[in-house]
Amino acid sequence: AEARAAAVRSGIPALRVEVEKAARVLDEPAARLITRGRERLLRLDEVATLLRSRVLVVDACRRVVRLGLAGVPLSTRPVLFALVRALAEASPGDVSREALVAGAFGARRIDGSHRARLRVEIGRLRKLTAPFLDIGATKGGFVLRPRSGGVVHVLAWPEDDAGAAVLALLSDGEAWTSSALAMALGGSARTVQRSLGELAGAGKVQWFGLGRARRWTLATVPEFPTILLLPPPFETG
Repeated sequence: AEARAAAVRSGIPALRVEVEKAARVLDEPAARLITRGRERLLRLDEVATLLRSRVLVVDACRRVVRLGLAGVPLSTRPVLFALVRALAEASPGDVSREALVAGAFGARRIDGSHRARLRVEIGRLRKLTAPFLDIGATKGGFVLRPRSGGVVHVLAWPEDDAGAAVLALLSDGEAWTSSALAMALGGSARTVQRSLGELAGAGKVQWFGLGRARRWTLATVPEFPTILLLPPPFETG
């Protein structure tokens, strides 16, 4: 609002257009909320309100299990996060051992070694997230229950694909190299390049320069703003 007022006072049409463009971006969906199997899109201000509230949130955008300002980061533990997200999305129901093994380990055929590894990883997850949730065994698999009661919420990207995270970073308006994107996302350069190629084919990104000098930017106003605009402070619990 302050920027809009300043742009009006300046009398510069291009500046007013830039402010209105930014305002439209901030009104677009920033994340997807999954609760008890139901999904809805959230604006950036709604994401901020959710993260400030005293509810259990499995944040799939930052890979954190959080309750208010306290949280357990799992960005370096992809298997553990895959397990907790699967359990959270199914809560208050349980998830079969077969589904957990397939989702977390990528195994097509499940044998005794997979079941043993699952027990080990579930034990590690229990230990790390004990202040916030309880993971119980059921006849068919495992179930997640928030220690504070209530329900568990999963916060995810508006679109669950590799291109969503790339678009989120590009939405800052800067020109990125593919190697810088790969470093920021913690993935391989080849995966990022493949995502950029698909996004360019869809008309969502554009590039300029050749070879190592090639830079990537958004082709148009992004379809959603990055929730990286939100400050991420929380205390490790």
